[in-house]
Amino acid sequence: MDETIRQPIRVLIADDEAPLRDAYRHILVASDPVGIDQTLAELRARLLPKAAADAARPAAAKPGAAKTHFDATFCNDAESAVAAVREALAAGRPFAVAFIDMRMPPGPDGVWAAGRIRDLDPAIEIVICTAYADVDAGEIAGLVPPEEKLSYLQKPFHPGEIRQMALSLASKWRAENRILKLAYFDTLTGLPNREQLRNRMASAIAAAEQRRQSLAVLYLDLDNFKRVNDTLGHAHGDQLLCTVAAVIRHSLRSSDLISADVASDGRGGQIARLGGDEFIVILPNLQSIEDAGRVAARLVADVKKPIRLGDHSLVITPSIGIAVYPRDGADAESLLRHADLAMYFAKRAAPGSYEFFAAGMNDGALRRFAIEEKLHGALERGEFSLQFQPQFDVQSGAIAGMEALLRWDSPELGSVPPIAFIPVAEQTGLILPIGEWVLRNACLQARVWREDGLPPVRMAVNVSGRQFMLKEFPDLVAAVIADTGIDPQLLELEITESVVMQDEDASARAFAQLKRLGVGLAIDDFGTGYSSFGRLRNFSVNRLKIDRSFLTSLVECNDDQAIAKALIAMTRSLRISVTAEGVENFPQLAFLQEQQCNEAQGYLLSHPLQPVDALALLRRAAAAAETGRTARLRALVS
Repeated sequence: MDETIRQPIRVLIADDEAPLRDAYRHILVASDPVGIDQTLAELRARLLPKAAADAARPAAAKPGAAKTHFDATFCNDAESAVAAVREALAAGRPFAVAFIDMRMPPGPDGVWAAGRIRDLDPAIEIVICTAYADVDAGEIAGLVPPEEKLSYLQKPFHPGEIRQMALSLASKWRAENRILKLAYFDTLTGLPNREQLRNRMASAIAAAEQRRQSLAVLYLDLDNFKRVNDTLGHAHGDQLLCTVAAVIRHSLRSSDLISADVASDGRGGQIARLGGDEFIVILPNLQSIEDAGRVAARLVADVKKPIRLGDHSLVITPSIGIAVYPRDGADAESLLRHADLAMYFAKRAAPGSYEFFAAGMNDGALRRFAIEEKLHGALERGEFSLQFQPQFDVQSGAIAGMEALLRWDSPELGSVPPIAFIPVAEQTGLILPIGEWVLRNACLQARVWREDGLPPVRMAVNVSGRQFMLKEFPDLVAAVIADTGIDPQLLELEITESVVMQDEDASARAFAQLKRLGVGLAIDDFGTGYSSFGRLRNFSVNRLKIDRSFLTSLVECNDDQAIAKALIAMTRSLRISVTAEGVENFPQLAFLQEQQCNEAQGYLLSHPLQPVDALALLRRAAAAAETGRTARLRALVS
């Protein structure tokens, strides 16, 4: 049986006559039906003697009948009845039914009380009780709408009338509450859902506008929640969501920055669950915008404490975005959208942190959403192309290799830089088919150049982290080599240092498989991932590519010079080739030549080239093969 069915029915009685209040008490609270009938018989005799004489026949109690318990509150005037309803709502224990006497002199009458009570609690069932026949039900319904939640009871009444009316109306009230709960509350956590949140935000914004105050909306999202569902199962995921909801409630109650009406709301009235692992917190009556940040910091600290789920202890972090009314929006939709954007920026910058919304986020987020939308189908529509940047032998001036670089030209967005769309492709998984396309077409281009009679040139291809960590990746590389007919020794795969360091054991296994295919392996952006040279022995790499950040201030900064010298010297001692990226001026090139760096690439030597321009460059390189280094570089770079 539903727990709510077994709970006592909360009933309010408002009548100015003590004998009538006693009658209600006997009917709803006392257990002596004979005593009830005797009390009512006396009331009938006093109010309507003639009618009462015929009706006053005591009824025998039926043993064994199921009893419904009532929790009744009694008031002797209209104003105290209104106050009782207000207190019940504040305590989270609303009345189901209110029996209100029509006339309660010398103060306001029952219709006045019913109207005020309806304003406070639209769900309550109201019964107007009167001994007079001249009551205009239509007029009263207009003052106390809606009409379907307003009933009438003629005095004098039979005990069964009161009891049955209380039972029927309470059953109706409970059924409506259950329907409302399903419509407006999350069935898992019991928190308000998205629809109820919008209603409460609208009320909070209206109150803030009237009082000329600020309010904050906190958008909370759990980091890596999907991993919990995938590894522990959805039952543990649901348990985690319920636990987090309880933690948020407790954190808000414990905060001295939260107003009393929020902190005391045991039902979490200022918290909502949007769905999945997303929660919303409304902070009304802000004294300062900084207070919202302090509450967010407290939520982050409380939520990321270890949570016990069965045999597992989890640490989960929340990312929170904050939007403030009226600075960041004047309506619920704007505040929710801006808080969501701020949360996205917090998650991207540092999971387990919070960010306030800033106007610049809007432009960036809209651009990101547009990129994600147009990226879907871009491969099928043929919007991708490859450019090739030469890698020069520093000592001889010859072209040692070509690095294939992905380019995207969208009809709607124009030329989208890789730094803008590659992270989106990584996050959406689109990088897998795109990466295979790059690998295959780069190998085809290398074969075309070879078939044109040009000297063999190494083709370098960047590999994404998601691609590299797939167990099937070495098999894909083998298939592409077989399909395109490229000499595997002319293919070099570049993997960033940070990807390699994520899982060194898995990286070492993948490197070993790829080496057996005969391809070259390079670690890109070396020096940014804090790996040690000793670990390089585990990977059998052919080349390190020094990150361009070390060359930016190479001439002015002695520290960068020292680091670059050490990197080049140690790679030489390990018999690993080194390529310097981002060479943009002659002093940098002279430094690399002096330190006997193997190769260099950068805008000083050549920008990325279209295939036709790369072909022309390779032909010039073949023609200048017999000249000296300076003449060769001059012929190629000009």
